[in-house]
Amino acid sequence: MTSDSRIRLAHPADASAVRDIYTPFCESSAVTFEEEPPTESEMADRIESTLETYPWLVCVADGAVVGYAYATKLRERRAYQWTVELSVYVADSARQSGVGRALYESLFAVLERQGVRDAYAVTTVPNPETERFHERMGFERCVDFPAMGHIEGEWHDVAWWRRRIAEKSDDPDPITPLPAVLDDPDWESLVRTGEDCLERS
Repeated sequence: MTSDSRIRLAHPADASAVRDIYTPFCESSAVTFEEEPPTESEMADRIESTLETYPWLVCVADGAVVGYAYATKLRERRAYQWTVELSVYVADSARQSGVGRALYESLFAVLERQGVRDAYAVTTVPNPETERFHERMGFERCVDFPAMGHIEGEWHDVAWWRRRIAEKSDDPDPITPLPAVLDDPDWESLVRTGEDCLERS
């Protein structure tokens, strides 16, 4: 990555760049079970709706988005509010440069500030690179579901991974929606927590 690489909050205007990163995962792999990539408008709606409660972050290098990561609600019921599901995608040109780790580290910091306690990632397996990445990021492999999804003429196993974000208390406060966290005086440093992970060129 270049010396001006940085992590920031996503905006709906990033939808085209985010879609460009995501589309190959839909069209040429079983990494995501989404078979048709979303339109730019659909991606903008996803970003906007996510930001109503949870962080969606992008990594920018030389003015271009080279990766993104976000959190979403795991389940609808109130009791699940302290648990989220994560996703991270990196452009092919930025692989092995620390972008994925940087995005996750920033995401963890924001989620902890919001009061989230646990984060889960769901991966298609086998996928050795993704599996090693989540192990390095401190995720524990919880359970494998055999032949859970059928795509591209094959059945694929799915693994669930868990990473603790913060200690659990007996009487937790409700999570803080992202817009309220944006008002914190240290927001800029918080969202840039992971930038030290980026390899500078």
